[in-house]
Amino acid sequence: MSQFLPEAFQSFLPNLIQIFYLIATGFFIVGIKRLGSPATARSGNQLASLGMLIGVAVTLFDREIIAFEFIIAGVIIGALIGVFAAKKVQMTAMPEMVAIFNGFGGGASALVAWGEFTRLAPATFDTQGLVTTGLSILIGSITFTGSFIAFGKLKGFIGGGRIALPGQNYINLLLTAVALGLVGWFAVDPEYQLVFWLLFSLALLIGVLTVLPIGGADMPVVISLLNSYSGIAASMAGFVLGNNLLIISGALVGAAGLILTNIMCKAMNRTLWNVLFGAFGGVPDAGETDTGDKSYQQTFADDVAIQCAYASKVVITPGYGLAVAQAQHILKEVANMLEERGVTVKFGIHPVAGRMPGHMNVLLAEADVPYDQLYDMDEINPEFKSTDVVLIIGANDVVNPAAKTSPDSPIYGMPILNVDDAKRTIVFKRSMSPGYAGIDNNLFYSDKNQMFFGDAKKSLQELATALQDLD
Repeated sequence: MSQFLPEAFQSFLPNLIQIFYLIATGFFIVGIKRLGSPATARSGNQLASLGMLIGVAVTLFDREIIAFEFIIAGVIIGALIGVFAAKKVQMTAMPEMVAIFNGFGGGASALVAWGEFTRLAPATFDTQGLVTTGLSILIGSITFTGSFIAFGKLKGFIGGGRIALPGQNYINLLLTAVALGLVGWFAVDPEYQLVFWLLFSLALLIGVLTVLPIGGADMPVVISLLNSYSGIAASMAGFVLGNNLLIISGALVGAAGLILTNIMCKAMNRTLWNVLFGAFGGVPDAGETDTGDKSYQQTFADDVAIQCAYASKVVITPGYGLAVAQAQHILKEVANMLEERGVTVKFGIHPVAGRMPGHMNVLLAEADVPYDQLYDMDEINPEFKSTDVVLIIGANDVVNPAAKTSPDSPIYGMPILNVDDAKRTIVFKRSMSPGYAGIDNNLFYSDKNQMFFGDAKKSLQELATALQDLD
């Protein structure tokens, strides 16, 4: 295509392409920055998408790709899948979809590196090209299978607890060392195809064996880490292709994922090493937990309505149960009704509430909860002492006082929402079963706590009706 352009313009074309890549990179950086706030996240996503559109269009022009049949077919199929996913996938399944996206991203990077290697003669690659090809295949394949194991754990058809062989951690470390050795061998002797296929196969196996032992309670961290892996794999593929935009965008995703992973680990007071090699938690049994001699107070909609209606300040702490019940819209209605009565309503969000980073923020944004009502853990914790009522809807482990009071608890030291500082806590829950970490919550048995049993959506509807009856 470039041969049809004026000669003077052709000489400037490589620089112009890099300028467009730089513009696209700017859109990526600004887009990621704006994703840091719910108020600007939508525009940030649009800016990043525009940057990707520019990058794809310029790359197609730069590589003089004329046969667009497969590209157009891929765009149409991908767009249809995207529209279907956006409309059909429920908010509760969003973590699973993110896990799949991570897997496809890693798998695509591995396939790109593989395709470029098989398209060209091995002799055309220098040592750096061979190393980056091997790393892209290794990291991309680990991301692919690891993400689908995470999907299975989140979906529930793979057990959420630790599934491991004796000495599994040592096996994983040994396999990883062997895989890195194969990358080195591949860089030295790329003509030996067996090494290439052993690397591919071993990477897929490592992805399975790495994520399988990790407990379900650690899935938010795992999703964030796999997202980082997918970015690193894409960056490696950029080196293979010699594409600066892919290198930069992959590095941005990789760095952002690692930063978010670090934030998640701090929010759980755990190291990444402990998450990967010492995970706990899984899907608890649906039945009642044996509470022994412990007693709890049960409440009902009328009583909750009176307590909330005559409170000065109410804080709502959502969790995964809110997403399961799809109760975010009725929760917004309840919050509006309380505000009309002059009650100050705030939402306290724990960094790891839900099944993925930002899950609760997205859920509440879908119900048009004002962004200025959303407070992160550090902002809301000082306010609990002046709060009359805390409505805990679907949250469990992130409000468990054992994190502060029980040194023997697996979650000891994890920063939590200090709801026990409030005058009254009311837990919306189906039963007395433990949370996703499988740990009993002593908050349930506190003198200041009441249990409101039932499906969260139905319970909130009953609360809304009771508030209306107070008028």
